[in-house]
Amino acid sequence: MLDKKTSKRVLLNIISEYPRKHKRRDPFYVLVSTVLSQRTKDANTDKASLALFKKFPTAYELSKAEIKEVERLIKPAGMYRQKAERIVRIAEVIVECYGGKVPNTLKELLKFKGVGRKTANIVLAVSFGIPAIAVDVHVHRISNRIGIVKTKKPQETEVALAKILPQEYWVQLNGAMVNFGQRVCTPKKPACSACMFREVCEYGQRNTSGDSESGNSGG
Repeated sequence: MLDKKTSKRVLLNIISEYPRKHKRRDPFYVLVSTVLSQRTKDANTDKASLALFKKFPTAYELSKAEIKEVERLIKPAGMYRQKAERIVRIAEVIVECYGGKVPNTLKELLKFKGVGRKTANIVLAVSFGIPAIAVDVHVHRISNRIGIVKTKKPQETEVALAKILPQEYWVQLNGAMVNFGQRVCTPKKPACSACMFREVCEYGQRNTSGDSESGNSGG
């Protein structure tokens, strides 16, 4: 496992080299699109979100939508029946309990069905600029693969990373890790030979030699 100083340097380099620019920061858009993103690719999420928000741009409008119509619009995102019910219900609760505005606390966001810590933290970080570390599959996998943390559960990773990375960088971490995980440190066949962290990465050191790429999936 890497020491804290090295771990911090790696995380800051990932943030610097693989920044993610968010096209929209509207809290309702970010909340719903993140729910849609569960277990699907970014391209599918973008397609579904574009169609959905073109038809129902606000919580008020989505709260009155027919489930079947929402299912049709978000079908590219997969699991569309379950997701349609969830996002319509989320819209209803936002209108009924929060005056049409997405709440800006972790406690309140976690009350929505289908919203876990990852989704809630993304909303807090992206939409409200509130320091939060959103741990998705990329963040959890990469942090453990490199040797920054040794954790079993995403929430354990969140706690561990918070002790390493200064709070001022928390907001940027998830997007940068996602970019790094899609371009270099992929789930299968990561491009270790092209990785700037190969010399310190525990996985890279174990699974590569010379300039060859790793053909193992790793964890």
